[in-house]
Amino acid sequence: MEYKMTIAGCERALPLCPLNENLYIGAFVIFGDPELTTACAKALLEKAPEYDYLITAESKGIPLVHEMARLAGNQKYFLARKKPKLYMTGVFEATVRSITTEGEQKLYLDTADAEMMRGKKILIVDDVISTGESLKALEALVEKAGGEIVGKMAILAEGDATERDDLIYLEKLPLFDKDGNAI
Repeated sequence: MEYKMTIAGCERALPLCPLNENLYIGAFVIFGDPELTTACAKALLEKAPEYDYLITAESKGIPLVHEMARLAGNQKYFLARKKPKLYMTGVFEATVRSITTEGEQKLYLDTADAEMMRGKKILIVDDVISTGESLKALEALVEKAGGEIVGKMAILAEGDATERDDLIYLEKLPLFDKDGNAI
């Protein structure tokens, strides 16, 4: 089963994947799709508020935030990592439970990045926002770093996220029943 949709002018067929026996989601993956990544980055930048830096969570937001930064001429963006890295001077952490990843995860921000973020306008970017759990973790990291969140953007909003008035997104992605019908 798949769900066909147009996103930033690009037609794509998203495979439907089960979350449980009655609920399916459309799998949206921009990895390996530069046409879609660039089109979405351009469309999001047209809607973006003024910002100093972009931030996303590892991993599916990486190509998007990179392309947004490149198109906007930004020299730096931030990445909340799934594990601390040896090069990090220290870390802030936040806990997240995503519907697409089993179990609890943590996101980490380098303290050197946090220093650069302090007092700056930060725009949070992700590929899909569903439950908002990854978004909450990113918000917590930015707040701990002393950054000012000026916006939260995604390519797609799914489920209850479509009702939020604090999100900027390009398209709604429905949830699906076991027969592939949008609900």
